[in-house]
Amino acid sequence: MPLQNRVDPWARPHAHPSRAATQFGNRGILHNAQRAITKPWVGKAWVCCDPGFKGIDRRPLFQPGRYSELFFLDEATAFAAGHRPCAHCRRSRYTEFKAAWAAVHCVARAPGELNISEIDAHLHQSRASRGGGKITYTAPMASLPDGTFIDVDGTAYLLNRGKPLRWSFDGYSTNLHLPAAAEVTVLTPRPLVSLFARGFRPFVHASVDA
Repeated sequence: MPLQNRVDPWARPHAHPSRAATQFGNRGILHNAQRAITKPWVGKAWVCCDPGFKGIDRRPLFQPGRYSELFFLDEATAFAAGHRPCAHCRRSRYTEFKAAWAAVHCVARAPGELNISEIDAHLHQSRASRGGGKITYTAPMASLPDGTFIDVDGTAYLLNRGKPLRWSFDGYSTNLHLPAAAEVTVLTPRPLVSLFARGFRPFVHASVDA
């Protein structure tokens, strides 16, 4: 039986057999002794990691006393769920992210003056509600940059080259035809959408070009 370690754009973990994930991360120890998820998060540092970092093999997953390994199709999915790059295993990407955050959200401060805990706290307010719910908002589709996830009738779509692509644990498929002025539900936290709009874009799964 697969573990509940495949995460969708709503930040929900699922027991899914897909092997397409290209990113992994954590938000603390979420599992119990039976290796079942019992908490939505522990702490506000939700990170997105490099699964191949230094060839470290974390198997078996969900070990006692170790954080719950969560897997994402790609960085865009991880951002939609509310995660940000890890400072340890993705240092260069973390540095890019922090610089982009400073330029958009803290224009009077240099990236080196920002404490990552400040960013995590700000991001947490925009991604998760008390009890584990997902915070969303609405916006005209035409106003949203590539890399943003939207929810249309309970299905997640990635905006790529101005078109919504249907998300799944295995990759992207079929374009959705919506008027550019259509009001849509946005899954990616608002502070991250602001970064995308200024040129910081998430990495996406190769299936976008299939």
